[in-house]
Amino acid sequence: MKPFSFIILTFNEEIHLPRLLNSITSLDAPVFVLDSGSTDTTSEICKKYAVKTAFHPFENHPKQWDFALKNFNIQTNWIICLDADQQVSPELLLYLKNFKEENYADVNGIYFNRKNYFKGQWIKHGGYFPFYLLKMFRTNVGFSDLNENMDHRFIVPGKTLIWKDAYLREENLKENKISFWIDKHNIYSNLLAQEEIERLQKTRQQTLKPKLFGTPDERTAWLKNLWWKLPRYWRPTIYFLYRMTFQLGFLDGKKGIIFHFLQGFWFRLIVDIKIDELMQSSIQIPNHKTTRLKPEVRFAFQFSLLFTGLYLFNLYYNGLMLPGGNYNSFLANHFNYIQGLRQLLLKLSAAGLQLLGYSTISNHYSLLAIGHNKINLAYDCLGFGVMSFLTAFLVTYPGKRKAKLTVFFAFIIGFQLLNVCRFMFLSLYWKGAGIGQINHHTVFNGIIYLLLAVVLYFWIEKSTVKEASIL
Repeated sequence: MKPFSFIILTFNEEIHLPRLLNSITSLDAPVFVLDSGSTDTTSEICKKYAVKTAFHPFENHPKQWDFALKNFNIQTNWIICLDADQQVSPELLLYLKNFKEENYADVNGIYFNRKNYFKGQWIKHGGYFPFYLLKMFRTNVGFSDLNENMDHRFIVPGKTLIWKDAYLREENLKENKISFWIDKHNIYSNLLAQEEIERLQKTRQQTLKPKLFGTPDERTAWLKNLWWKLPRYWRPTIYFLYRMTFQLGFLDGKKGIIFHFLQGFWFRLIVDIKIDELMQSSIQIPNHKTTRLKPEVRFAFQFSLLFTGLYLFNLYYNGLMLPGGNYNSFLANHFNYIQGLRQLLLKLSAAGLQLLGYSTISNHYSLLAIGHNKINLAYDCLGFGVMSFLTAFLVTYPGKRKAKLTVFFAFIIGFQLLNVCRFMFLSLYWKGAGIGQINHHTVFNGIIYLLLAVVLYFWIEKSTVKEASIL
C-alpha cells in the first residue's frame, strides 16, 4: 500500500468518476469519496471500486474539503485531494509509484501541474499552462482555506515543491454543453460577488501572505490583491486582452478563444454586475423623487455617446474621401485629415527604414522596402478607433484640462510611434496573413487597448491620490 490516500468530491459524477478511479487503481492506495447528494449512479460506482464514502450537503468547495479532511479516518501520512473531473496522467502516475517518504522528509506539500481541457481541446495558453495546484500534502498539516468562498485551495506551512512535468488532466465533459457551463458559472459568480463584497467590508481576509515571487498560491494571492484594486467593468476587459495578447490566448484557436472570452471576460463581467447589485440592495434610499443620474452612470452614458459619434463620424468622413459613392472633392482636396495622417505615418516609416540602411519607395497609400515587402496603409491601420476612444474618455471624464491634454498628447504620440515601428517591421518581414497565421491588426489593437486601459487606470489613481492629499 502506498503512503498516501486519495480524497475525491462528487456530485452526480457517473460520467467522470470511473475515468479518475481507473487512472489511480494501480497505485493500490486508499480512496475516500465525499458525496453531496448524487442522484445518478455515483454511489454504485463507489461500491464497485470498493471506496469508502460519506455524505455532506454542499455549501461551497472550501467547506466541503474542510469537512472531508476533518471527518475521514485517514491512516496514511500523505493525502491527495482530487476533483472528480480530473485524471492522473501517466507522468504523474510514475511519480506517485516511485514516491518514497524518506525523499521528502523536509517537504509538507507538493504542487501538481494541470492540463485543462475545454470541449476536448487542451487550453495551452492564456495563463492556463503551466498551472500549479497544491494537491498533495501531509495529513493533519494541510488544510482547506475557508477564507475563500469559491476558489478552493489548500494551505500548508513549511516547505513545498512543484512537480512540473507531472500532470493532472482536467476535463469536465458536462461542459461540452455550453448551457451547463453558463449555469455553473452563474452560481460561481454569486459566490465570488458575495466574497468580494465581504472583502470590501473588511469582514473577509486572505489567509496567505501575498507574494509576487512566492509559491504559486502566494503569487495568486498577490494577483488577487491587484485585481480587487482595479476598477470594476474595466478589469474584465484588461484581463481578457492580457490573456489574449501577452499570454498568447489567440494561439488556442476557435475553442480556446471562446473559453478565454467566457472565463476571462464574460464570467468576470457578471461578477462585477452582481457586486453592484449587492451594493445597491444594501443602500436605503429615503427619497425616490430625485431623477438625477449618478456621476458614474452619467459618465458612462456621455462616454458611450461621444465615442460612438466620433467612431461613426470618422468612418463616414473616410467614405467622403474615397472616389465613388458619397465622394466630396472639396473636402478630399482641402480637409482630408485622414490622408494627412496616412502620409505622416508613411513618411515616418520610410525615414525610419532609411536610417536603418534600407531603400524605400512610397506613394499616397503604400510603402515598399526595396528587396523586402510592400505594405498598404488602409483606414484600419491609422488608429482612429483608439484615438476616438481616448478622446471620448478624456472629454467626458472629470478632471483638470491640463492633465487631460498631457495624457492625450503623450499617449497619441507614443501610440503612433509604436504604429510606425509596426509598419517598419511589416515592411521587412511580413509575408501576408495566410491560413492559420496571425492577424497583426487584431494583435496590435489588443495590445494598444490594453496599454490604454493601464495608462488611464494609473492616471486616474494618481489624480485621485493628488486630490485627496489636497483635501
